[in-house]
Amino acid sequence: MLELKNINKHFGDRHVTKDFSCKFDQGKTNLIIGESGSGKTVLLKCMVGLTQVDSGEVLYDGKDFIKMSIREKQHLRTEIGMLFQGGALFDSKTVEENVIFPLAMFTDMTQEQMLERANFCLERVNLKDVNHLYPSEISGGMKKRVAIARAISTSPKYLFCDEPNSGLDPKTSILIDKLIKEITLEFNITTIVITHDMNSVMEIGDKVVYICNQQKWWEGDNKTILHTDNKELNDFIYVSKFLRELKEKQA
Repeated sequence: MLELKNINKHFGDRHVTKDFSCKFDQGKTNLIIGESGSGKTVLLKCMVGLTQVDSGEVLYDGKDFIKMSIREKQHLRTEIGMLFQGGALFDSKTVEENVIFPLAMFTDMTQEQMLERANFCLERVNLKDVNHLYPSEISGGMKKRVAIARAISTSPKYLFCDEPNSGLDPKTSILIDKLIKEITLEFNITTIVITHDMNSVMEIGDKVVYICNQQKWWEGDNKTILHTDNKELNDFIYVSKFLRELKEKQA
């Protein structure tokens, strides 16, 4: 289980995360939503140690990541999978080499074992016969699936996804959402998704946390979010729905 307690983060005089506390459930897709600049990505970076918090606790199975030794943090990172916005594949590496990269970094697998694991992960995301292609030779949706394969290659307990549908058309976005949901259930992963896509919220939002004014403003699920009397959240939902429909009309 992953739990945040009273997380605060400043950049100079700017308070970007204020007293944020939340528990994220194992085997479920936990979505964090909010307007641009609300602090979603900063919060994710605090969770994985890419940004140091000013105060608060980041608890993995009850143990504070901030107070862990270097060795403990290194071990924990082997249990974390990360899907970056845009995929962040290495352009100079093949699909196969991209998936193998974290295995070579964090495991003692032989080359044969790494190839077997890479093939398993690629097949799990419905990609075959693309091992020796480069990112420039595959579509945007395929790149995201390769990035997911890479993120799950080390069999993580925790999966972090930063705007997984960014730059994708609505149909491909649905496929990526479905894949993230399936993998979360299949491997019983604690999945945290940063998004502003209300389609994702309604499709896979087992738990939804809305951030407003750098604080946790609302918490619920995709069954209750449309029935809340929270004004700021309702405004966010309305604007998101309007922009999505406008984008679909223009496509």
